[in-house]
Formats: sequence, structure tokens, C-alpha cells
Amino acid sequence: MFDYDFMQNAFIAGGIVALLAGIVGYFLVLRGQTFAGHALSHVGFAGATGAALIGLSPMGGLLAVTLLGGIAMGMLGERLQGSDIAIGTVLSLSLGLGMLFLHFYTSYATQATALLFGNVLGVSSETLWMLGSLALGSLLALACIARPLLFASLQPELAEAKGVSLRRLSVLFLAIVALATAECVQIVGVLLVFTLMVGPGASALQLTSRLGLGVLLAAVLALAECWLGITLAYYTDWPTSFWITTLSALAYLLAVLYRRRPAFLRSVAH
Repeated sequence: MFDYDFMQNAFIAGGIVALLAGIVGYFLVLRGQTFAGHALSHVGFAGATGAALIGLSPMGGLLAVTLLGGIAMGMLGERLQGSDIAIGTVLSLSLGLGMLFLHFYTSYATQATALLFGNVLGVSSETLWMLGSLALGSLLALACIARPLLFASLQPELAEAKGVSLRRLSVLFLAIVALATAECVQIVGVLLVFTLMVGPGASALQLTSRLGLGVLLAAVLALAECWLGITLAYYTDWPTSFWITTLSALAYLLAVLYRRRPAFLRSVAH
């Protein structure tokens, strides 16, 4: 399997993105903002297809629009909470715009499929450097705000009383989420970003309440799901995104069962 350059690139790219998504996704789940990764991926799809339509780099359009979307969400803050109808409308509109742009630029259809469902096997060496740089920058930025972010996530009223700017933290964090989302699109696509951004973090929170261990578990789970998914795709010739999604769902199910094992054992005994 590793005799092929494209497989080596796939594992490196998958590892980079999985580690970033697992760590950022843990905080995303902890803060109850899981909608953000899903929403930003849809917005990014419109940005990528719109950029292609006017002759710019689709990846550049994806990054720029996703980042702007994350900053806008951070500025809106708690006004987005509970706005399910508004968020759903934006998601649908973003996908609709993306499809409209494709209508005028049909030669981009193959790349659009890769955006929607991911294409980790098509990652180039140049893209690897970009993914690595973005991931490193995102993780360093997250490390800088991790302590106040955790404080604001668990005790927002007390944090604000202590002088922590909740809006500034929200903007910075969602900008990091936007970059992580743009990277995830390269691996699992717009429609399945939830898999890597939320699945491992949600599983980790089911298994432990300790922050350090939880972040580590989320990163390890994301990495294992991604690498195992690529391996299974190679040997079965089934889509990589399918395997990663299936493994993520299975990991979460097992984590939930593990957490509820005393109740489950009591029910079996009765």
C-alpha cells in the first residue's frame, strides 16, 4: 500500500487533518457549538465554487469564505444559539449557491464532487505543505487561548465578571474552527465534515471528563478513524469517506455503551 506516492500523501494529509479536527472538535463539542463546523463547511462550498467561477483558486475561495463565516458567527455570539431555522436556511442557501455556480461552470463538476464528499487520495505534495502550515498555525492559536476558552466554556458568567471578553474569544475560536473545517473538507468533504469535527470529540467526552485526557482521546480517535478508513478503502475499493464516517459512528456508539454500562448490565440482569 505504501509503495504508492498517493497513498503516502493520503496518510500524511489524513493524519494532519485528523489531529487538528480531533483537538478543535473536542472544544467545539464542549462549548455546544457543533453546528458551526457543519454550517461553515456549507458556506465554504459556495466560496470554493464561486472562486472557481471567476477563475480563482477553489481552495483559496474555500478558506477565505469559511474564515469570514467563522468570524461572523463569532461576532454574533449567543444570538445564534437556538436559531435552528436561520442556520438551516443559511446551510441550504449556501449549497444552493454552490450548485448555481456549478451550473455556470460545468467543467468544475469533478472537483465539486471531491469538495462534497472528499478526496484524500488526490492530495498533492503542495497541498500537504499547505495543510501542515494551516494545522500548525491553528493549533498554536488554540494553545494560546485554551485556558480562557475553557474558563469561558464552563463558567461564562464568572469568566465575563473576571474580565474575559467572551465575544473576542468566540471570534478567535470560530476562526480556528473555520480553518479546521476547510482542512476537513479535503478529507471527508462538505457533507461529512461532522464526522471528523464532532464524532471523535463527542466520543471522548463520553469516555472521560478530564480535559487533558479528553483532548488526547479525541485526537487519537480521529487519527485512528482516518487512517483505518483509508486502509479499508484501499483494500475494499469503497469510498474513504464512507469508512471514516462508519468508524466514527461506531466509535461514538461504543463510547455511549461504555458510559452506560452499569445501567445496561442491570437491565440485562433483570
